Amino acid sequence: MAEVLEVTGTPSRIRDKALDMIPDGNLSACLTCGTCTSGCPASGQMEMDPRRFLRMAVLGMDEELERHPWVWICTMCKRCYDVCPMSINIPQLIYDLRAEWPREERPKGILGSCDHHINSGGGAMGVPLEDFAFTIEDLAEECREQPGFEDLKADLDREGAYFALNQNSREPVTEPDELLPLWKILHTVGADWTYYSKMWGGENYCMFLADDESWEAIIRAQVEHIEKLGCKVFINTECGHSFYAVWQGLRRFNIPHKFEFRSIIEYYATWIREGKLPVNADWNTGGIKFTVQDPCNVVRKSLGDKLADDLRFVVKKVVGEENFIDMVPNRSMNFCCGGGGGSLQAGFTEERQAYGKVKFNQIQTTGADYVITPCHNCHAQVEDIGHHFDGTYHTVHLWTLICLSLGILGENERTYLGPDLADFGL
Repeated sequence: MAEVLEVTGTPSRIRDKALDMIPDGNLSACLTCGTCTSGCPASGQMEMDPRRFLRMAVLGMDEELERHPWVWICTMCKRCYDVCPMSINIPQLIYDLRAEWPREERPKGILGSCDHHINSGGGAMGVPLEDFAFTIEDLAEECREQPGFEDLKADLDREGAYFALNQNSREPVTEPDELLPLWKILHTVGADWTYYSKMWGGENYCMFLADDESWEAIIRAQVEHIEKLGCKVFINTECGHSFYAVWQGLRRFNIPHKFEFRSIIEYYATWIREGKLPVNADWNTGGIKFTVQDPCNVVRKSLGDKLADDLRFVVKKVVGEENFIDMVPNRSMNFCCGGGGGSLQAGFTEERQAYGKVKFNQIQTTGADYVITPCHNCHAQVEDIGHHFDGTYHTVHLWTLICLSLGILGENERTYLGPDLADFGL
């Protein structure tokens, strides 16, 4: 028989928050079944797990929870919420408790990334707009020197462009050549696109910081500027958390907008179906095997299995259906890799890597040579745990493989390819 939680008579702010998340305020709605914990890779970290956390909350144990660092280990991936038979939103409780920490006591890495974004008006790395603009101009000139891309356009704030494109600031700052495969794809399909200048960084660590005011300020600035440019579609690149930050921000803060907000993965699939992106798997004669990571933020937390299906459609067209091996479980039920929720900046490295062991085991079980990670946080985490646990796989962006398939991947655009593909097609 399921244990029924008893409520103490002690006033509790945290318990009141928990009660708000339980249907009809019925504490017995939590069956203490443990389903939330069984699917949470953060279970056991700091002797905490979702069931224990909720039980402590409804028992009024505010003192034990209000500064518990596990709130920064939990990535708020929502897997516990999705599998809970009573639909108790534990991730929202985690977010609310993050927000109650004094701002200066929150993890310095997440705090600094949020403040850099707000203060620079660009992204989490604090890159001045003029540096971003210079990088775009310089790389576009370089790309136009490659055959077939002599008239490639990559610009900033062009009014009337159909697509407004965001960009994670990691690329222009630390690996600018990773911009080129994406630009080449857009050029190949004839996309009419431009970058926008206000809060151009796709990432949003203010969301992870649980700083609603700053999260909203970033999204509103982006929306207002894109509306002024007159773009029809705000398109998000291969980054799950940047997608969710906008997708959820538009809803959470009730921000009016006329444009559509879409993931580029949806467009990859559409362009392949329409014949605009003529990928094929003929290049993979060696039977190199691939698996794919489903980013929590763009699959489970927002677009669902339809996006996961589009992702698989693209991957199979690019590498060959017979060369694709799915992780188990997958799609909306996939395990979080441990890179989300700001964990890469939170400073709990050992806990983050231990969290990632579940994902590492998933990947290794497939026997895949490559993990396709259409999300920056997933990419960084999956690559890191691969090194940490001596994995046998390489971690790669989807845009890299699309361009490899098309025969347009440049020599300097192969950072994440292993020795089996590093020189392929050159």
